[in-house]
Amino acid sequence: MAQVLDGKQVVAALNEQLSAEVQRLQELGITPTLAIVRLGERPDDISYERGAIKRAATVGVTVKQFVLPQETEQAELLDIIAAINDDPALHGLLLFRPLPKHINEETIRAAICPKKDIDGITDLSLAGVFTGSGQGYPPCTAQACMEAIDHFGIELKGKRVVMIGRSLVVGKPLAMMLLARHATVTICHTRTVDMPAVCREAQIVIAAAGKAKVVSGEFFSPGQIVLDVGINVDEAGNLCGDADFTAAQDIVEAITPVPGGIGTVTTSVLLKHVIAAAGVN
Repeated sequence: MAQVLDGKQVVAALNEQLSAEVQRLQELGITPTLAIVRLGERPDDISYERGAIKRAATVGVTVKQFVLPQETEQAELLDIIAAINDDPALHGLLLFRPLPKHINEETIRAAICPKKDIDGITDLSLAGVFTGSGQGYPPCTAQACMEAIDHFGIELKGKRVVMIGRSLVVGKPLAMMLLARHATVTICHTRTVDMPAVCREAQIVIAAAGKAKVVSGEFFSPGQIVLDVGINVDEAGNLCGDADFTAAQDIVEAITPVPGGIGTVTTSVLLKHVIAAAGVN
């Protein structure tokens, strides 16, 4: 039976570090503050927002909400982002996406100051990940995988890692972060020939395909470590990951659960970036 890599353990360790850093900053007169910008009333956005506010209170980060109607014009949204960029008391900006169709998302992303882009969505932030310059912050989910890897003492140097998925949110930036730690990385995607065979050769498999249980038992081999980034709903209406957890746990050495795995860590990473940005200002 595989070891379950519980995200709550990672969160607890991170929260202890973050609380201590917030206290240090407060003694210097700095209160780390996150600006959340949301257009409309999407249930998943609201749920994440509530979770972020609750987690922020746990470590002492202040949250300021900018809740706008779905019909908000692009010019008004740009004005709000400019005001957040210019406000030294606001250290990080979380913008919920996708944006309404009448707004050009590329234009909005480009307007965000990279120093406040704590979710890693601007081109400059992503460039920092790909070049290793340290500019900006990596996407939170990708960083959450690295936090889990470090917490559980998973060695990357020289290891064969298969990254399933090539999005700019997880797959591509995480592959670069793994390479920076001297892993040998293969990126798989929908055009990969015989993906199960490729995955069976890996020592670490990271699933970020975006489809429920698409990574089935034939993808796994004994001794592997599996990080499941996916958050999906199965046919029975239950939350599940991209990996078939039941099939995997009888084969692999260790696996993150869904829920309770990487997704749990992501919000803490968001706050870690806010606190880091506050320390730089």
